[in-house]
Amino acid sequence: MARIRLSLLRRISQIFFLLLFVGLLIFTALRPTSGGAGDIHLHVPVRLFFEWDPLVAIGNALAGHALYRGLLWSLVILIPTIFLGRFFCGWICPMGTLQHWIGSMPSESKRGKQRIESNRYKRWQTAKYAVLLAGLVAACFGSMAIGWLDPFSLLVRSIGLALLPAFNFAVRSMLAPMERSHIALIKTSGATLHSFLQATVLDFRQTHFTQGLVFGILFLIILAASLRITRLWCRSICPLGALLGAVSRFSIFGLHKDTEKCNRCNRCLLHCQGGDDPLGGVSWHKSECLMCMNCVGSCPEDALSFRFFRKEKEVASPDLTRRKTLTGLAAGAAVVPLMRANVGLGKGRHERLLRPPGSLDEADFLSRCIRCGECMKVCPNNSLHPTLSEAGLEGLWTPTLVPRIGYCEPSCVLCSEVCPTGAIWQITPQEKGWVVGVDATDKPARLGTAFYDRGRCLPWAEATDCIVCEEWCPVSPKAIYVEEADVIDSAGNTKRLKQPRVDPSRCVGCGACEYACPLQERPAVYVTSIGESRSPNSQILLNRS
Repeated sequence: MARIRLSLLRRISQIFFLLLFVGLLIFTALRPTSGGAGDIHLHVPVRLFFEWDPLVAIGNALAGHALYRGLLWSLVILIPTIFLGRFFCGWICPMGTLQHWIGSMPSESKRGKQRIESNRYKRWQTAKYAVLLAGLVAACFGSMAIGWLDPFSLLVRSIGLALLPAFNFAVRSMLAPMERSHIALIKTSGATLHSFLQATVLDFRQTHFTQGLVFGILFLIILAASLRITRLWCRSICPLGALLGAVSRFSIFGLHKDTEKCNRCNRCLLHCQGGDDPLGGVSWHKSECLMCMNCVGSCPEDALSFRFFRKEKEVASPDLTRRKTLTGLAAGAAVVPLMRANVGLGKGRHERLLRPPGSLDEADFLSRCIRCGECMKVCPNNSLHPTLSEAGLEGLWTPTLVPRIGYCEPSCVLCSEVCPTGAIWQITPQEKGWVVGVDATDKPARLGTAFYDRGRCLPWAEATDCIVCEEWCPVSPKAIYVEEADVIDSAGNTKRLKQPRVDPSRCVGCGACEYACPLQERPAVYVTSIGESRSPNSQILLNRS
């Protein structure tokens, strides 16, 4: 009975934390409530799981030489691991829960002896420790590239930027015909269901992200791999699991094997999630155990139990060879210089790399950003997207503003609010300085500067009236102004037109002009990072003071 209760408690814990994670992720997509003029806030701790993540905290401390707000909460996970082992992986981690459920499904490649052999300890499980070493060494060199493989970053990118937008689109596509139906019952049912889903799980707008398909496919591949090898991601790649496994070597709580009762039935291996060899007669791999308790519940002879201060033979530390240790260290030391060799952090950067407001200078930004995608998910105008080549290989999947898809809302600072590591420093709308009618700083946050392609601009190139960009410019006084000029059209007639120009001293690079430009394909007005306030080397106006 006690064994059944342990298993039930673990399932309840897994379901609770998975729903909590998904719920917090959904809240980043709901319409935020206004706290006053020019003031938008989220009232839920959407970055909670990142604050619990010891990998993020340690990487942040190594790369940024400081610990950002809230990351000290990671001790809530790290300290108990020292005493209890990797309970986080088996009881709390949402990625581990998904791997657990998928890995428990029937599979043709895991039947009978194949399943037992698959769940035995394998030498390739030490690969995650090499990944961890490489990531931490890279952090010492000022790069948080380990964020690519952090399980929470992976989940937000995959679910938040791929699966939830797809779900949103699918639901709306199914409900739209119902709401247009001429049958009153169907129309009312569709509208009611739409209202309910809109208030709970649906985004208030249909988002899309430039690499969403890639994130979705990679995530599904990771989950599908668990059908062949139980928890392949957790056992061989996850750097957070490796960190907790290394810390758990000091735990005083562990598996007790009563070898006299064990009849070598191997049932404990049928449901083992960590590949830690719980069966009798062999050493238990303590650092690999996920504390799922499946082995205890499966043993018909009650030969297995978890106890404090056990004294049986075990492998207390990760079985990491010297070659893998050196490989991890060398990879971390070599990768960062190689990634930065051909991509400058200053003038050599891509001109369209527009970072969110509040972002640190590029070198500091890359030393903190974990590529989690929270800022992209929360952006109300869907303007932030993961980079591909704009920031070089080191900056892959970091956020960039894409004005053609969406512009930066003047009163919104949600991206800085949800950033868990301080890559986007938390600022207020007043510090951002874009809100009209609200006391703001004399030096607003500038993302870049707008420029005109006069060969494509309608008033300049085709003698056609158009001042859409000037109308959309949100700053006051407007950064885009117009000058009247007499021009001759193709018929030889003289026309008086308003031709737009940019005042670079007022432009904040919000992208509203580029977003609103009516030209298809390439707009006539575009924003570059020149003049961004976060970089003193990117200014175009001389300071005369």
